[in-house]
Amino acid sequence: MIRVLLADDQILVRAGFRALLDAQSDIEVVGEADDGEAALRLVRELTPDAVLMDIRMPRMDGLAATRHITADPALAGVKVVILTTFELDEYVFEAIRAGASGFLVKDTEPAELLRAVRAVVEGDALLSPGVTRRLIAEFAARSKEPTTFAGLEHLTDREREVMALVGIGLSNEEIARRLVVSPLTAKTHVSRAMIKLSARDRAQLVVLAYESGLVRPGWLG
Repeated sequence: MIRVLLADDQILVRAGFRALLDAQSDIEVVGEADDGEAALRLVRELTPDAVLMDIRMPRMDGLAATRHITADPALAGVKVVILTTFELDEYVFEAIRAGASGFLVKDTEPAELLRAVRAVVEGDALLSPGVTRRLIAEFAARSKEPTTFAGLEHLTDREREVMALVGIGLSNEEIARRLVVSPLTAKTHVSRAMIKLSARDRAQLVVLAYESGLVRPGWLG
């Protein structure tokens, strides 16, 4: 059973998400919060598998709450999915850097929401290939000079190659076709890179690919 916490200051939004999620045999909404402080308190109390987190909330916004969650080792298994009104919300970029596993537009199709919740719990963020590429383009536009990052030394040549392909927005299936390997092999390489670099998920692997200089702005294609 996938345990989900809803954090949004609009009661109708929470009610709509709850009705959809609770109707699934493998998903359970375990709590609701209408501000960031309540969300953080409930996450610590309930340790859900995923949090659907609105950005703009009173008392503590979703970005601050996300930082608290991802910085707490005791909550390492909690995946945060940012809810936003617009696909390129000004705070989404910072939320991903803060450790969020991905983001969803609030008016997304019900089937996409359900697929996203299941995918993010399995570690398959960023959620939509199209959104992934837009996010990476934003990352590239804001990217600064690479920082010293010794973690790459622990990766094999193939793992570095796969990480670079993740960094330009390719899915496991696309990586498999590019390298002429099976999707399972591609997924294995991605997983090993994440483990060696202590990346929470695929989203953070993208961040590390840019910050380490493994991928540079202008490589999108």
